[in-house]
Amino acid sequence: MERVRRASHAGSWYTDNASKLEEELDGWLMAAGLTKSPDVRAVIAPHAGYSYSGRCAAYAFGNIDPTNISRVFLLGPSHHYYTPKCALSRATVYSTPIGDLPVDQEVIEELKATGKFEFMDLNVDEAEHSMEMHLPYLSKVFKGHNVKVVPILVGAVSSQNEAMYGQLLSKYVDDPKNFFSVSSDFCHWGSRFSYTYYDKNHGAIHQSIEALDRLGMEIIETGDPDAFKQYLQEYENTICGRHPISVLLHMLKHCSTKIKVGFVRYEQSSQCKSMRDSSVSYASAAATVDSPGEESKD
Repeated sequence: MERVRRASHAGSWYTDNASKLEEELDGWLMAAGLTKSPDVRAVIAPHAGYSYSGRCAAYAFGNIDPTNISRVFLLGPSHHYYTPKCALSRATVYSTPIGDLPVDQEVIEELKATGKFEFMDLNVDEAEHSMEMHLPYLSKVFKGHNVKVVPILVGAVSSQNEAMYGQLLSKYVDDPKNFFSVSSDFCHWGSRFSYTYYDKNHGAIHQSIEALDRLGMEIIETGDPDAFKQYLQEYENTICGRHPISVLLHMLKHCSTKIKVGFVRYEQSSQCKSMRDSSVSYASAAATVDSPGEESKD
């Protein structure tokens, strides 16, 4: 039985007009001007409304060479629904205004069989925007290719369980047919986010925010989940996808393929200059095979 997850944020967070959406995505991807690489196995990309983070996200999705990929794992944080676990989707299809993406039921069953996952209801799935905001880009990049998605909602997972899920998913990283799309914004700054960390040594507030975010980005690039955990404990930076990012770091630590994360773009929704201001930061990264095998060196 087909169960469709509607594009519930189309028409508000991004346009529901298919040709306009195609045009926007094309424009951002062209502006990013990236060379697609089969060595890119995962991306970290933002999930705000496209008027805020659509341009930044292109710097992640523009790296993807769709040729050999047949499955995309989506890892997104939960904004409204509390669970200490990771939750799988009950949907069979994820809909977007520019083409639908079938859910890989086979892998959902495999993950279910581990006993470590729960299922989210369709209304929880549709209320969450973190994975949906990646879908139009994925639909665009994989147009004309048969690709299935494996959506995983990452709850308020303990660091022990981040490691457990990372280990469990690491076997999928070693298969180059699998790709991972990890959803996160970076610092949410301002009193409305109850976060106003400011180190005056860096200059204006927005410069302090950037320094804080870049420190986190550099730590993510080292691939060390424990160092990232320490950074979050020390600065409490409001990186909403910290759990999915941590799971990714544990996956990369446990898989046999040597994969390195590199950030390629950083933006802020606005530049904070006074304590009354607020902003959200966006960062895009690509995780690339460190030493490509002989077969891809031609």
